Amino acid sequence: MARASRERSRPSLFWLLAAVVVPFVGWIARIEIRGADRLPREGAYVLAPNHHSEIDPLTVAVATWRMGRAPRFMAKESLFRVPVLGAALRATGMVPVTRGKAGASQSMAQATELAENGRGVIVYPEGTLTRDPDLWPMRGKSGAVRLALAGDLPLIPMAHWGEQQFMPRYGRLKLFPPRRRVTVLVGEPVDLSDLVGREHEKGVLGEANDRLMAAITGLLAEIRGEEAPTERWDPAQHGQNETGRL
Repeated sequence: MARASRERSRPSLFWLLAAVVVPFVGWIARIEIRGADRLPREGAYVLAPNHHSEIDPLTVAVATWRMGRAPRFMAKESLFRVPVLGAALRATGMVPVTRGKAGASQSMAQATELAENGRGVIVYPEGTLTRDPDLWPMRGKSGAVRLALAGDLPLIPMAHWGEQQFMPRYGRLKLFPPRRRVTVLVGEPVDLSDLVGREHEKGVLGEANDRLMAAITGLLAEIRGEEAPTERWDPAQHGQNETGRL
């Protein structure tokens, strides 16, 4: 499943991290990757997965590594100021995001850096664990599409399913039985070509986000073999906060 790429073959801190994370994830999960050829082998991209378990950043990271790319995530800027952790985040090229900062200028700077360095970034468009009671993707936020539009970067939807078997949402990790199946499905890039350069127009970010969330939901429905809800869960309509535990 792994594909050769200059990014993965070049020695880096990721090699050390992989030596620890890959065996651990291999113990708890047997990851099946479908659509790996849809992730660009080289160059910048935005990878947008669903989010239903606290442990799925690890399974998404391992899947991305196995597909030949270094798994870089967006992370809160405050984490970059933590001793040791901040240095590790910078060394691995993680992308800092500042909440409350002007979205357009921040996205343009981030997209430019990704393009110049030929790096990809993983952005959870939901921003937090889904609040949907059946773990379908909920209403998304604009971070992933804003970044993709700012740099005209490929926006790749991804769905994964199975982590809830060994770590339910807000539950405890279950180590036994080991190697439970997790399916990862990578989709075709979301077509935003008609929206590039128009992100400042009213409704454009919403339209782009709807396309992305529809693509992710469709991939998850394919994995689960079920029909997805006709409307995405909106926490505000159910009196739920979008941060913290339910």
